[in-house]
Amino acid sequence: MSSRRAEIEKARRLVVKAGSSSLTTHAGTIDVARIDALVDVLAARRAAGTEIVFVSSGAIAAGLGPLGLANRPRDLATQQAAASVGQGLLFAQYTAAFARHGLTVGQVLLTADDMMRRSHHRNAQRTLAQLLALGIVPIVNENDTVATDEIRFGDNDRLAALVAHLTRADAIVLLSDVDALYTGDPRKPGSRRIGEVRGPADLDGVELGASGRVGTGGMITKVEAARIAGVPVVLTDAASAARALAGDPIGTYFHPESPRLMSGRHLWLAHATTGHGRVLLDAGAVDAVVRRRKSLLPAGVTGVQGDFAAGDPVDLCDNAGRVVARGLVNYDAGEIPDLMGRSTRWLSRELGPEYEREIIHRDRMVVLADG
Repeated sequence: MSSRRAEIEKARRLVVKAGSSSLTTHAGTIDVARIDALVDVLAARRAAGTEIVFVSSGAIAAGLGPLGLANRPRDLATQQAAASVGQGLLFAQYTAAFARHGLTVGQVLLTADDMMRRSHHRNAQRTLAQLLALGIVPIVNENDTVATDEIRFGDNDRLAALVAHLTRADAIVLLSDVDALYTGDPRKPGSRRIGEVRGPADLDGVELGASGRVGTGGMITKVEAARIAGVPVVLTDAASAARALAGDPIGTYFHPESPRLMSGRHLWLAHATTGHGRVLLDAGAVDAVVRRRKSLLPAGVTGVQGDFAAGDPVDLCDNAGRVVARGLVNYDAGEIPDLMGRSTRWLSRELGPEYEREIIHRDRMVVLADG
């Protein structure tokens, strides 16, 4: 841990993510001093020639004080209301803070749907690319005012990883309320700091519980973000942001486990969604989907479980119930029983040409099991 981290120091494009606890006070209001200090660090790196994409949590937390709430609400409607109030306050503060350095910011609010649907995914990618081309600092957050399941996504850690894929960033810096990854609660004796993670073996025995007062993530989402990032990731606290961005050997450094093999949309489908139901496959269909990477056709379907609509993510399972893939389904759950075991040609002839399509197209599917 004595050498500098060249991948961070020399990165031409960085994604930096800050959690709620790094941006707000204990009373649930925006901490202006901490935001200004963090923006000073980001602006300095920007002035040195690095493009910065800033992923900011804190919308819900920033709305707690104005709404008179002592703690993060549990019900979805109040969370959305808090986000509605807090997002504007948070972004106004960022606008003023970056303006001190002559920088303009652009707000980009994303949901899981934006990452999974091809047109939304491409629009997000184009928007971020154009903002960077124009010299704007994009500030990305989940659109918590309309999010449902994804509002509990995990403090934007995995969103940062997917934004890094969208923008082809060179590295990610995750800023938290702890200075590194530890084997357990860092406040307890015997907890050991982990300086580097090269693979799953380095995480053996690590307790990945949630932490923080106003955030929703914890270490588990940060480790998951590092696993899917495909680029180097540094985890440390916001107070150490300047040293982390400079490439100093602080915090925890996650070496990329694998190159970028999936699109951001497929990564989101694999790691940030849950199946709304299950489609059961025969052995031939499992082989086609998993090993040969083919689309799922009606002929290979043996059953359906759950209630889902066309366009929802569903799990594909073998005859033992093991989830082998996940994809965006083309039919409602109620339509599939009439299609099972039939060829697409027969369905087109008997039911109409609109049924001559896959249950799930291979481009909207991610394989989760070994081939």
